[in-house]
Formats: sequence, C-alpha cells, structure tokens
Amino acid sequence: MLSTEETTELLELAKNGDDLAKEKLITFNSPLIKSVVKRYLNKGIEYDDLYQLGAMGFIKAINNFDASFNVKFTTYAVPMIAGEIKRFLRDDGSVKVSRSIKHTAILIKNYISEYNKKFGSNPSLDQLSKHFNMETSDIVFAMEANTSPLSLNEKFNDDDDSTSILDKLTDNFSPDNYINKLALREMIKNLSTREKQVIIMRYYLDKTQSEIAKELGVSQVQVSRIENKVLKELKEGIIV
Repeated sequence: MLSTEETTELLELAKNGDDLAKEKLITFNSPLIKSVVKRYLNKGIEYDDLYQLGAMGFIKAINNFDASFNVKFTTYAVPMIAGEIKRFLRDDGSVKVSRSIKHTAILIKNYISEYNKKFGSNPSLDQLSKHFNMETSDIVFAMEANTSPLSLNEKFNDDDDSTSILDKLTDNFSPDNYINKLALREMIKNLSTREKQVIIMRYYLDKTQSEIAKELGVSQVQVSRIENKVLKELKEGIIV
C-alpha cells in the first residue's frame, strides 16, 4: 500500500503527464478497482472489460482529483470507478425494458391521464391494480422501468463534448466552479435527512438502490424517486 505522502507525490507527477507515476498508482490501487468491479459481475460483461472500465474511471479520478476536496484520494476514486462502469452499462443498453412492460407502462400512463381529467386526481395504486388486474408491485415496476434515471454522468446538453454534473463538480478551479461548489454545499445542506442518506450512500459509499432500501427500511422505488429528485435539483442549480 502507498502512504498518503507517496500517493500525493505520484498524483502530482501523474497530473503533470508522468505515465510511470500513473501506472504505479493503478498497480498499487488494483485491489480497489477490483473490489468495485466485483459489484458489477453477472451483468453480461466480461470481467476483463469491466476492469478496463474501472481503470478508465480511476484515471479520470487521477486527472480530476484536487486536495482541496478534503477527502482521501481512494474515497474520491471509488464513485469515479463505479460511475464509469455504470455509464457503460446504461449507454450500452445492457439493461433493457421488454416491449410488453413498455406497452403496459403506456397503458397505465394513458389511464392515469384520463382518470385525472375525469376526477381531478390520480388513481391510487390499489385502483390501478384492480383496473389492470395486476399486483401493485408490478404496476410500480412497469411505471419505473419505463423512466430513464438521472445520473451524475448525464450531460447538460446533447453535444458529446458537453459537461456532465460530475465534471462540473470535479473540474479545476474557476469562478463558475467555485460558485457551483458553494451552491452544491448549500443545496445538500437543505436536503432532508432521508435525501442526504440516499445521496451519501449512493455516491460516496457506492451502494445499490436495493441495499439502501434495505438499510433504510423503505422500498427501492422510494429510493429511486428520492435519488432522481435530488439529482434533478442539483442539475438545475449548477452553472453550465
């Protein structure tokens, strides 16, 4: 294991273009990369490919890390490693929603819209369950499965060179980034206790929504909604 001083020295060299320093950081932190990669096995992607994605995320962590973040480099690197793998899994379409579920989601959405126009409110899950003769859990699954989740890696614009939320939080210093950090700190401070728990567990402890739901004693759907709500607010509050 590298000491904090050795890591700091190698980071400075790597950020200045020293490839040997970068390789040394990757070699000594290989167990860390592997520990993150193991969480994404059985996703239809070969282990070696997952490791390469993890290494790419680790390199991004090297390039973007700043001592002013006041966190250990390894703590900062974990969500970067996981984020690279998650982005590939999302963009590569490894997780697909079946046509039947998509069709069901459309039927549910149309029914809710018609119900709202007629009664001025949305039907309850029990009402939807009775109308479609489905379990409430299946109703929720269909509705959530057809919704694209927000991500810290989501681009602000459709341009390939556009900045993501995560990029804005890890770029080198600039007036806009400084304002963003202050805005982010203020927004997080104003989150509810449950919202803070979800964001910290997801993006700092790298837990899955299922793991968070189990620990907090809520449903995965609730965790998903909280995460999407907070990320949407963060995106709207950050300067592009």
